[in-house]
Amino acid sequence: MPDRPAIVCICGSTRFVDEMRAANRDLTLAGVIVVAPGESDKLTTNEQKTALDALHLRKIDLADRVLVVNPGGYIGESTSREIAYAHATGKPISFTDPV
Repeated sequence: MPDRPAIVCICGSTRFVDEMRAANRDLTLAGVIVVAPGESDKLTTNEQKTALDALHLRKIDLADRVLVVNPGGYIGESTSREIAYAHATGKPISFTDPV
């Protein structure tokens, strides 16, 4: 057993921000350290999105495992890349909904 709580990185489409917030809350209340996608209240530029995507891969690096928030089984392009990255780095991956 580690000397610290588990670290979980949440991945998923920004269209599911409410569901990701709920997963964050539930995991946090269960004693898990949560690393989640960044949020912005305005549109991001292509350059910002590229930088945020790269940053999220570093968040996956920090995590012990990945939770994909995918209501209805939906997985978009960015989330697919994150899943592939997590898989390539050996991170356990779970999903909120069947894929």
